[in-house]
Amino acid sequence: MAELTALESLIEMGFPRGRAEKALALTGNQGIEAAMDWLMEHEDDPDVDEPLAAPLGHILGREPTPSEQGGPEGTGPAAGEGKPILSEEERQEQTKRMLELVAQKQREREEREEREALERERQRRRQGQELSAARQRLQEDEMRRAAEERRREKAEELAARQRVREKIERDKAERAKKYGGSVGSQPSPPTTEPGPVPSSPSQEPPTKREYDQCRIQVRLPDGTSLTQTFRAREQLAAVRLYVELHRGEEPGGCQDPVQLLSGFPRRAFSEADMERPLQELGLVPSAVLIVAKKCPS
Repeated sequence: MAELTALESLIEMGFPRGRAEKALALTGNQGIEAAMDWLMEHEDDPDVDEPLAAPLGHILGREPTPSEQGGPEGTGPAAGEGKPILSEEERQEQTKRMLELVAQKQREREEREEREALERERQRRRQGQELSAARQRLQEDEMRRAAEERRREKAEELAARQRVREKIERDKAERAKKYGGSVGSQPSPPTTEPGPVPSSPSQEPPTKREYDQCRIQVRLPDGTSLTQTFRAREQLAAVRLYVELHRGEEPGGCQDPVQLLSGFPRRAFSEADMERPLQELGLVPSAVLIVAKKCPS
């Protein structure tokens, strides 16, 4: 059975003549399969239908003419031979084989594209996982830095409290030296122990609530006020030191020691009271104190 040339086979399968000639030329006339592979890979190229200047002869899938063979017409072994003519049944059979080959090539191309799509999806997921891991590491670093910052602030706060306590101790020592060691040496008034109170079985004494902190508001001579929260067991000297550190400049440059007074009932706190805790002085849970003005106006 006579075979069609590669060019004729491609045209029979529906490819344009110019595109088929170009595919055969660019694949070196290596066969119809190579040409079909090229056509499928470049079918979407914008210049796929542009003509290509290529050598004549078998490179385009056709027999050379007598003039191309360099001899006069009618000479040569094939000069008198005609080209075999395929019957309609042979042509249909050959076209069927070519179409099956085209379908196979199409399936191979689709499978290749599917594999490439799966690989791209795997890469996309892998990149997403790497990005998520990097974001999680960044969040962990931020949380660790925040924890370190909180620890540092807490350490600074503890150091500041220690400095305040040391300042109070130095202030106490200086005041004791200034007043001749009389601070804290004043005798406390004798306390009389109350006699036993008969208890009633039907009535129990109310429980007194214990407070850990107290809120102190201090009114300054210039009309402004300071508010701060202290521990209930801190001494009154801590309040005085706080006022001395945060009050503004007095008119005339007066910086006498702060004298604290209670609002109601009216009471002036002594140096001995400075050593007593706020809870014992009845300033818990809150109280308003007044700074007495000593400097002349």
